[in-house]
Amino acid sequence: MMQLVHWLLREAILGVSITWCTIFSSLGQSTQPSVVPQNVIDTSAQPLVFAPGVVSTAFEEAAATFSPDGNTVYFYQGTIYNTVCYSKKIDGKWAKPEVAPFSGQYSDWDPFLSPDGKRLFFVSSRPQDDKSLIKPKKKTHLWYADHLQGDTWSAPHLLDAPFNLDSVNNFAPSVSRSGTICFCSRGRDGHAGMGSYYAKRLGDHYDTPKLMALNGNEETQDPFIAPDERYIIFVSGDNELYISYRQGDGWATGQKLGPQVNNGDSIWDPTVSPDGKMLYYTSARVKGFYKRDPKGPALNYDGLEKEMGSIFNGRGNILMIPVNLKNNAN
Repeated sequence: MMQLVHWLLREAILGVSITWCTIFSSLGQSTQPSVVPQNVIDTSAQPLVFAPGVVSTAFEEAAATFSPDGNTVYFYQGTIYNTVCYSKKIDGKWAKPEVAPFSGQYSDWDPFLSPDGKRLFFVSSRPQDDKSLIKPKKKTHLWYADHLQGDTWSAPHLLDAPFNLDSVNNFAPSVSRSGTICFCSRGRDGHAGMGSYYAKRLGDHYDTPKLMALNGNEETQDPFIAPDERYIIFVSGDNELYISYRQGDGWATGQKLGPQVNNGDSIWDPTVSPDGKMLYYTSARVKGFYKRDPKGPALNYDGLEKEMGSIFNGRGNILMIPVNLKNNAN
C-alpha cells in the first residue's frame, strides 16, 4: 500500500496530466492494472481560441472537425437554429465561413468528418421523408452526406437502423478509420442516463450499438474515437474531459485530462486533429482570456454592448491545445 502511495506522489510531482484508474471495459470489469498513464497534455501548454473573429465569434460554435489535410474545418454555429458551416485555410489564414450545402434549412449540429474525408456525419431533427418536409422530428437522429467533389456534397441520408430510434435523441457521432461509429444518447436501451455507445461496421451494415462503461457508473457523452481506435476522449463527471485507452475488445476506465482544459468550465464536443497533435473542444471559458478592469471606469452602454458582442461573452468558443496523441498510420 505504501508503495502505491509513494508512486502516486511521484507521479503528481512529475506533473502527469491524467490519473491512475482501474480497468473497466465495455464488456465488464477487469482485475488487470490499467495502461500506464501518458502525458497527454504538456504541463506548460495553455488553450488558445481557434480562429478568433472568423470561426470563433460572439455566437456559439462547437464540434470542429477537419479534412485529412487539415485545410478545411467543419463546425456548427447558431442561435435559433444550429447550422453546419465550414471554413477553408487560404494562404495560412482561415477564410470567412460558409454554410454547408446540405444545411441551413433545419437545425443541424455535431458534424464529424470521417478520417478519409469522404463522409460527413451530423445530428439533425430534420424530417425523414418528403411527405413531412415542414414537420421536423421531435427527436434528433444521425444523418450523413457523402463528398462528391470540391465543396459539393450529396443530399443528406438518414443513418440506417439500429442507430435511430423514435424514442431517443442521438448526439455527437464520431467514426474511426475502420468504420466503427460512436455517439451518445439518453435513456437508450433501458440505460436511464446519458451514455456513450459504439457500433462496429460489419461489411454493408452496422452491429447493434453497445453501451461503453468509460467512467464506471458516471454518465458520459460526446465520445471522440481516434482513427486507429487506440483511445476515446469523452465528457464525464463535472463536465470534464477524460481519455480512455483501448483494452482488448473494449476501453479502459477513463483518466481525467489535466487542469489546462479541466478548469471548472463546461466543456463539450472534443475532437483531435488528423495528425493527433491538437485537441479541439468547445468551452464558454472567459477566465484567462478576459475580465473587466476593476480599477477602470464603469462601462457605459457602448462599452457594455462591445463586451456583449465580443467572443468572450459567455457563449461557447472552439478552443485548442497541443497534445501528444499521434495517430498510427494504419
